[in-house]
Amino acid sequence: MIKTILLVDDSSSIRETVAFFLEEEGYQIIKAENGKHGLDKVMENNKINLILTDLHMPVMDGIEFIRKVRDIEIYSKIPIVLLTTETLQEKKKAAKAAGATAWINKPFNKEQLLKVLKKLLR
Repeated sequence: MIKTILLVDDSSSIRETVAFFLEEEGYQIIKAENGKHGLDKVMENNKINLILTDLHMPVMDGIEFIRKVRDIEIYSKIPIVLLTTETLQEKKKAAKAAGATAWINKPFNKEQLLKVLKKLLR
């Protein structure tokens, strides 16, 4: 079964690059440019298997986005991975408290991301 990943990042280059190599690996990708747009995509689609989100975005940041996703019953347990340049421990704690499953610092490599995704999508 093909796994569907929601990719939420305000950087179009990050969205396109990550989407490209994940699609090459056989994943179906849904893209969103900020947390609000990502939340709209979550509400439209009940077949998302994992969410990748940036932390710092306009309109709605990653932490608020994660909190709102966790409030939706069918997505309360979905793996949510933060892809971010942020390294402050208090931000990591806030993300974990909001419901983030994992944290990957940018820049990252394809193999690192795929290893985390495969582990979370078992």
